[in-house]
Amino acid sequence: MGVRVVVASVIGNALEWYDFTVYAFLATIIGHRFFPHSGPTVALLQTFAVFGVGFVARPLGGLAIGLFGDRKGRKPALLLTIGLMAAGTGLIGALPDYATIGVWAPLLLVVARALQGFSAGGEWGGSASFLVEWAPARRRGLYGSFHPGSIFLGQLIGTAVADLLVVLLGRADMEAWGWRVPFLLGALIGPLGLLARRRIGETPVFIAARTDTAPARRLSAGKLLFAFCFVSVQSVAIYIYLSYFPTFLQHDAGWTAREALTSTVLATIATGCAVVGSGALSDRIGRKPVLLFSCLVFLLLSYPLVWLILHGATHALAVLVQCALGANCGLFIGSMTAALVEMFPTRSRLTGLSTSYNLASMVFGGFAPFIATGLIAATGAAISVTYYVILGAVVSLPAVLAFRETAGQPLD
Repeated sequence: MGVRVVVASVIGNALEWYDFTVYAFLATIIGHRFFPHSGPTVALLQTFAVFGVGFVARPLGGLAIGLFGDRKGRKPALLLTIGLMAAGTGLIGALPDYATIGVWAPLLLVVARALQGFSAGGEWGGSASFLVEWAPARRRGLYGSFHPGSIFLGQLIGTAVADLLVVLLGRADMEAWGWRVPFLLGALIGPLGLLARRRIGETPVFIAARTDTAPARRLSAGKLLFAFCFVSVQSVAIYIYLSYFPTFLQHDAGWTAREALTSTVLATIATGCAVVGSGALSDRIGRKPVLLFSCLVFLLLSYPLVWLILHGATHALAVLVQCALGANCGLFIGSMTAALVEMFPTRSRLTGLSTSYNLASMVFGGFAPFIATGLIAATGAAISVTYYVILGAVVSLPAVLAFRETAGQPLD
């Protein structure tokens, strides 16, 4: 059951991040196809703004699907999200561009991203809860880490597919029609996800909670705000250091596309390894020490490490720096998943963690590439990209310090 539960849980999250990675990697081409009358920088800003639209829809999806999952079960919620997610991904691949249907093209692109965001909002809380609720009590950190670990599986597959197509098709064909292929391939994951999830039963924790006749505890605004602040730094760091960095390294550090891609692939691998190690470590020493260390690294070392990349570091050292930043992202989210699930009672878990996590993703993560591009344009200094990461750490640090250890405690 363990392997089947993990596969059924992570396949949707992998699809979500496959799509986000492909979109970020192909942002320049998408800008040309859907915003052809804008200059290169404006088109890129518009493309990343559409990227952020999906994150505006995430809290709505998190709330709606969270309520549905808390009432009807984790399994029905996961079946719903994987279907919606695949539909949104396939729609992007099939959309006519601006030259074909004019202004309807960017409008429909917004609709597709909103559909993806709505489904992703429910997917995160549903699959995280499903994994942790199925996990043995003393291995919830490890099981929970497989959830964010699937992020980097999706990123690696997305990067590999996009890179392979560039090599096979060349720039001209990639810009003409090849950019559609990764999105159409992503849509094919939907039926596989539905099949895997239909074969898994409901979590014992949810079944037990459904038969409990005691009044359910209400979600407080204070608990939601606490969880929102708790996860904010990872919302910024992941989207800056992994999703945005391929663009940043090319536009602002002078790297070639291949150099930026290779470095980001290595950083993604480092992040994925750190995720699982972090989850296992948090089962042994607790969630809080791991989370606190990672948050302090973001706060104190983001500026000097990115400065090294921009000012004189050898290429090899710069790659190692990006890998270190990625690994620190993994250190935080590998312990965060179980901690966030454990914060909320079972009968309101999906609603609480989905709402708080997705609000943080919308506010801090969804527009991170847009904000980073805008900061650099406004200041004329590429290093200003780190200011946003430092802000995220400042928001999260008080919550991490106030967090009461949950490792080894029974789920409510």
